[in-house]
Amino acid sequence: MLRKDEILNRTANGLNVFRHYITGQWRVGRNFLNPLYEDSKASCNVYFDRKTGVYKLKDFGNDEYSGDCFSFIGKLKGLNCNNSNDFMEILKTINCDLSLGISEDTEAQVPQIAKSTISISEKRSKAYTFQEQKFSSVELDYWKQYDISSELLAQYKVCSVWEFKSENSEGKPYTISSSPEEPIFGYKNKRFIKLYRPFSKIRFLYGGEIGDNYCFGLEQLPAKGDTVFITGGEKDVLSLAAKGFHAICFNSETVNIPASIIHKLSFRFKHIILLYDMDKTGLESSSKHEKQLAEYSVKRLLLPLSGTKEEKDISDYFRLGNSRESFLKLFLDFLDTLYSDTMTMLKSCEIDFNNPPAKAQEIISAGDVPLGTQGNILCITGGEGTGKSNYVAALVAGSIRLENIQVDTLGINVYENNKHKAVLLYDTEQSEVQLFKNVSNLLKRAKQPEKPEELKAFCLTGMSRKERLQAIVQSMDKFHYQYGGIQLVVIDGIADLVHSANDEAESLRVVDELYRLAGIYQTCIVCVLHYVPNGLKLRGHLGSELQRKSAAILSIELDNEPTVSVVKALKVREGSPLDVPLMLFSWDKEAGMHLYRGEKPREEKEKRKEKELVSVAREVFDQQTFITYIDLCEQIQQIMDVKERTSKSYIRFMREKEIIIKDPSNQSYFIKGHF
Repeated sequence: MLRKDEILNRTANGLNVFRHYITGQWRVGRNFLNPLYEDSKASCNVYFDRKTGVYKLKDFGNDEYSGDCFSFIGKLKGLNCNNSNDFMEILKTINCDLSLGISEDTEAQVPQIAKSTISISEKRSKAYTFQEQKFSSVELDYWKQYDISSELLAQYKVCSVWEFKSENSEGKPYTISSSPEEPIFGYKNKRFIKLYRPFSKIRFLYGGEIGDNYCFGLEQLPAKGDTVFITGGEKDVLSLAAKGFHAICFNSETVNIPASIIHKLSFRFKHIILLYDMDKTGLESSSKHEKQLAEYSVKRLLLPLSGTKEEKDISDYFRLGNSRESFLKLFLDFLDTLYSDTMTMLKSCEIDFNNPPAKAQEIISAGDVPLGTQGNILCITGGEGTGKSNYVAALVAGSIRLENIQVDTLGINVYENNKHKAVLLYDTEQSEVQLFKNVSNLLKRAKQPEKPEELKAFCLTGMSRKERLQAIVQSMDKFHYQYGGIQLVVIDGIADLVHSANDEAESLRVVDELYRLAGIYQTCIVCVLHYVPNGLKLRGHLGSELQRKSAAILSIELDNEPTVSVVKALKVREGSPLDVPLMLFSWDKEAGMHLYRGEKPREEKEKRKEKELVSVAREVFDQQTFITYIDLCEQIQQIMDVKERTSKSYIRFMREKEIIIKDPSNQSYFIKGHF
């Protein structure tokens, strides 16, 4: 039976018990933090008591925690050393956790074998020999109940052992042999072997140098994977592998898990899950390891088992008839719990095909091409003096015009605001006097004698950049409820909401917020970016982010005649930007406002299309001399931010104009044409 003196003899007078349970770097006689409570000052040490001949722990800060290794385990497990039942539980815990191999019932029937299983914390290298044998049908049946095949056993270097020879802690040799009633299986390694005897009193024996970082199944893991399970034993690893899951185990559930191994696994796997036994030891150990390895996001999964000897681990779970699918469902339920807040929030964002969302209403369009719709951003860009502010004023005028009244919106179709929702104009550049003048002109354009109540115009030049965005966010919320919705929002000078248009983080934050507001209030937000377009792309991180998030981008430039401005589409989400007409407008002295001057001739539109596709071809062939159809299609999509069908139509046009031609030596490639 278990005896105190026997455990002290096996653990170097209790020193190895302290070494096993106290993690971190510490030495005998040196102070360290007491692991039994939240210790803030190192005033605890392990020392050798010459009077009793055993190692003890002394806590100078709280003497209640001082005592020998049995007292320490009692404090750790919540057991009382003075209670005989609790003390036996302490002895069992030490015997199990340190794999001492002492019989817990009667005197070991084979004492030489019992003595041969030394503490894992002591010197582990022992001479040994063993003889393998072919798996018998009875042995294979044992593994088959867990769906573990002979091929899987070979993959994990598991063998059937006929005879094993080694020596006990006193150096005396012993021999054990396999029998049908007590088979012996070996987990082989170059430096050691771990024996597994499922039907024997002493189930585990060791030969050779097992080392501190024993990890079964580690070398069988893939380079990358989604989930790896940490189980309590080798049989559990094999059971999971048989079902197609990745798993490892350490020498026992109670040993300290090397953080270095978990650190490396965290780069290879999305999830690292503790899957320990459902008995008291397993539950306590998995809880402890989960806390210790929290920085690596290690979690634990509890099996729906009673925790008895017959059903406590994952191999029992599968042996009882549970399938891979049932375990996957268990894991999915675990993820649902882990991600409960996120999944609850995400549920409201899921597309319900039984109740499709209402089609976004068009607010601004050109011909048959929608430019500004509910829930989206429309970007208007161009250089100084091109008429951007007057152009957006025309959009505002169209949004506040009276029913059935026709106004000049400079060639753009602006849908009527029949419900008199709020129309908001935020100007970050012009003075209050200039903004008043602009609003007065747009009222004239809208044929409104007085400013309608739903139109709100704000001069934000007196605010800091941070205050401007806050003012826009809060006022939009207020006017949304006050006027039963928002028809249109214009931010004339979005660059003045950020400190620098090249500040990536700030640009992302502002554009994301505006895009979110457009969706919340189901409105179109028109952003005026006072930058000269660089080819087909906008400058700065702010321009790049607007280009990604905007439903359409319109560029206003001076035409060949400097008094006339031309409106070009750089991007449209639906259709091709080159299908949007080139609209002209200019200042009319008699009318006292800019007026629409019609569209550029079709020949001009074709010239523009050809010019811009030549520019695209130059960009493509600057990097290469030939290209396949598929690669060219993808590059046009990226450069021009168009969909696949549009890029294919551009390729047809480029071939017609001989901007690109087939490679004479290989018809599978295109090369640069005549430009």
